[in-house]
Amino acid sequence: MNNHNILDVLIVEDESHLAALHREFIEQNFNLRVIGIAGTLAQAKSLIQQYQPRLLLLDNYLPDGQGVELINTPLLKNIDCSVIFITAASDMQTCSQAMRSGAFDYIIKPVSFQRLRSSIERFLNLIHSLRSLTVIDQQGLDKLYNLPASEGATAPAAKGIEPNTLELVQQVFITQPQRSWSVDEVVAQVGISKTTGRRYLEYCVETRFIAVEMQYGNIGHPRRLYRLAK
Repeated sequence: MNNHNILDVLIVEDESHLAALHREFIEQNFNLRVIGIAGTLAQAKSLIQQYQPRLLLLDNYLPDGQGVELINTPLLKNIDCSVIFITAASDMQTCSQAMRSGAFDYIIKPVSFQRLRSSIERFLNLIHSLRSLTVIDQQGLDKLYNLPASEGATAPAAKGIEPNTLELVQQVFITQPQRSWSVDEVVAQVGISKTTGRRYLEYCVETRFIAVEMQYGNIGHPRRLYRLAK
């Protein structure tokens, strides 16, 4: 807690591999400090009490309850902590409950790191703006709560690339970062045609999200494989 300019983040996620990916992504891309990972609500409450983090990445489905229950507890309400809600729950009841409870953002799994980057950047922009303001009018307030993320985090503008499909393709590589995938394997996972799959894979290569590997066999042409870029 020596540097007061660095904000503390707590990740609440019971999938340890995904939690580790979130931690690595945050620490590599932002001036933020991940103070811990909680796999249950009980662990989350203990770490919140101990560290009073400024940002919470909160999964909903946890072994001992639902993350959305945590947002309304006095434990969170009594500290200055924003919540980015990350969950496989896409039902409107959970979404509206999280938003009514004051969640800063709501991200549906599978998580796109482009989408997560956008959310964290908006959070940091809001913090920066709040620190620099002493008096504000209505126009300034409206602008404050509609802060855009940096231009680099906007949805892909490439022709034929649809953000939701791109997220699904990227998630294939995120969930198994050490594995190399063929076109056939990726399209089977995502449920898209081979032609569409090739287009998205080449887009991911161009944007350096994935890298190409050539596998040479005894017979026929070499196989083109794809792997998460290092």
